[in-house]
Amino acid sequence: MFDGVHRGHQQLITRAVKSAKERGIPSVLMTFDPHPMEVVRPGNHPAQLTTLARRAELAEELGVDVFCVMPFTPEFMKLSPERYAHEILVERLHVAEVVVGENFTFGKKAAGTVELLRTIGERFGFAVDAQTLLAEHAVTFSSTYIRSCVDAGDVVAAADALGRPHRVEGVVVHGDGRGRDLGFPTANVAPPMHSAIPADGVYAAWFTVLGPGPTLGTVTPGERYGAAVSVGTNPTFSGRARTVEAFVLDQEADLYGQHVAVDFVERLRGMEKFDSIEALVSAMHGDADRARDVLARAADSA
Repeated sequence: MFDGVHRGHQQLITRAVKSAKERGIPSVLMTFDPHPMEVVRPGNHPAQLTTLARRAELAEELGVDVFCVMPFTPEFMKLSPERYAHEILVERLHVAEVVVGENFTFGKKAAGTVELLRTIGERFGFAVDAQTLLAEHAVTFSSTYIRSCVDAGDVVAAADALGRPHRVEGVVVHGDGRGRDLGFPTANVAPPMHSAIPADGVYAAWFTVLGPGPTLGTVTPGERYGAAVSVGTNPTFSGRARTVEAFVLDQEADLYGQHVAVDFVERLRGMEKFDSIEALVSAMHGDADRARDVLARAADSA
């Protein structure tokens, strides 16, 4: 799947790109849409670390020539390992070499192994390079591990495994306008379904309006800005809907309808219910100041 394009994935991709250049052929990264789990067990779609477009963007940055999205259908799911290798790898992609992780499985019920892939490769004339999984401090980097970090609000650990901050994208939609009334106008970010949203709390983050476009107030699309981001239900106001609300620091702009990205840098505190509006506003001022400090340190260490 390459969901996340994390450091382990980056190792595989870099190896494949290098091999393709040595062979004088295009490098291809193959992924699936929708997520296989949504087809195998409908309703069990795991939280998505990256959008398909973001995956393509990251693959391009790593030097991949072709980003191949394979539709994962019930029919595709039933392909035996042998048919999978022959129909997809040989007939469609004409592979010369396949780079995979050492735990790679494929085909119906994940019955295909690296050893079987090598046997098939010998028959059809392609090589198989199985890479050792990347691990640090007894932790193997995987999308499952990163999802657990994000779910716990540990965006620092998630960033370490990803090689960059965890990103949530979405369109800015109208909220209740309460933040503006309190002196903290926020961009209410509506992410795609299944997005991996960090645990409730307040975070320091980078905020970017994606895509080319005219300057919006003091915000220029493509440029990143510091933000204090609230994730949760706004318990002080007895909220029920879980939202991602970004207060862009020291900027003024009308961001409604814009496609934006929030890159989470550090969790500042958990979500709290305050006894008064004054206490909430005081905490928000503190959150903004701490976010500025965290992001200044992050920028200096980059």
